[in-house]
Amino acid sequence: MPSVNSSPERHATRAVVAVILPGTGSDAHFAERAFAGPLAAAGVRTVAVDPDPARVVGSYVDALDRAAAEGPVLVGGVSLGAAVALRWAAENPGRTVGVLAALPAWTGSPDAAPAAASARWTAGELRTHGLAAVTAAMVASSPAWLGTELARSWRSQWPGLPAALDEASRYRALDLHELQAVEVPVGIAAAVDDAVHPLAVAQEWCAHLTRAALGTVTLAEIGADPSVLGTTCLKALRRVRGRPPRAAGTIKSP
Repeated sequence: MPSVNSSPERHATRAVVAVILPGTGSDAHFAERAFAGPLAAAGVRTVAVDPDPARVVGSYVDALDRAAAEGPVLVGGVSLGAAVALRWAAENPGRTVGVLAALPAWTGSPDAAPAAASARWTAGELRTHGLAAVTAAMVASSPAWLGTELARSWRSQWPGLPAALDEASRYRALDLHELQAVEVPVGIAAAVDDAVHPLAVAQEWCAHLTRAALGTVTLAEIGADPSVLGTTCLKALRRVRGRPPRAAGTIKSP
């Protein structure tokens, strides 16, 4: 891992770039609102990535690789984006300053995860009923802020949205054994009342990662100001920067 100076988000010789990956069906607009403000206050420039609905994960990895070609990066994301960022960091520890993981949705296989099931179901509904009808139903049944965010991002990814949702629902996150091998520091944010991104998943990540801390928020707080996600991740990351990794196989309480 590269050395850092006294500011935990800065590389010793240059300001670190943070590459932030959106969640399933979301977009760079929300990712930027969630992270750019807190990161800017820490002197970090944010690159929020818009997914290519034809190859969501591939487009995320390409963006991470491009940014890291200029030097080590801070990586992060929301939900699916957090899982992709953490796997990339695990595979590229020398190019990673740290990880900001907001609302992790599952560990290992997605098969039983509520977020993956929701993505699969939504993809089927979109193919059957079309964008307008499914968006209207989603807006009617969601908190106002979430309905507004997803209505915009879904339009931007149509007609590739069903395929993007299917791809996300199949993504395999790091399993418990793989989490224990990650040595880069990780700051995690979870919502205590989010059934789609269960707090238990974030606690599991935190317990098995060798250097991780967890902060919590509520869905209402996210709706009022999405930057609470970035702030919470950064605060958690600061708690573990400079802390040596735990011994392999040692599990801590979150």
